[in-house]
Amino acid sequence: MEISRIRKYFAELVGTMVLVFMGCGAAVFLGCETTGGHLAVALAFGLSIVAMAYIIGPISGCHINPAVSLGAFITKKIGTIDFICYVCFQIIGAIIGAALLWGLVDITGLTDLTGGGLGANGLAGVNGSIAGAILIEAILTFIFVLVILGVTSDKTKGGIAGIVIGLTLTFVHIVGIPLTGTSVNPARSIGPALFSDVSSSLPELWIFIVAPLIGAAIAAAVFIGLYGWKKASGEEEI
Repeated sequence: MEISRIRKYFAELVGTMVLVFMGCGAAVFLGCETTGGHLAVALAFGLSIVAMAYIIGPISGCHINPAVSLGAFITKKIGTIDFICYVCFQIIGAIIGAALLWGLVDITGLTDLTGGGLGANGLAGVNGSIAGAILIEAILTFIFVLVILGVTSDKTKGGIAGIVIGLTLTFVHIVGIPLTGTSVNPARSIGPALFSDVSSSLPELWIFIVAPLIGAAIAAAVFIGLYGWKKASGEEEI
């Protein structure tokens, strides 16, 4: 495997690790119930994307999300090998990020995770409705991935792409946090679920893997429908 590919995959690992540690860390230490907590957590996820976009974006494109990689794969921006490896390294990065966060909590004792889930997603905000969770996660991921495909396909917006994507993830979280905790990212959900003290996190995990992938696939299909195959894959300028 050539060095350039290894760098891309490692970049995705690092980026996803930072996203999970910072975003879920904000949820754990600030909480979403305190004054400003909801917005602070949303900003933590969004700003993590902005920071990573300008650090690893030139290397890997800064997907740090299997749903984003699926959208890129469907629109032929990346090939099969890259797609599979991106997803694997994103999941590894998310697990490392969650493990570091769990270790910090365990060592410092700054917060009690007995009744919490290390930022894990859940169904409490949708009254336990699986259909409701799937719907909101699919919709939010659709919006997020559609914006990413659009802004990264327009070469004139290259300089501000990271900011646009980060702001989009922020407003997606503002809506989704009270409902499911907001996943829109299967890797981000897998990491915390593995270290969660909430017994329902793992049984519900499939929802936060399947729903974002559905939303991403629909976003890719809509993007192709709007711009056509050549423009969607970057072969022509939009």
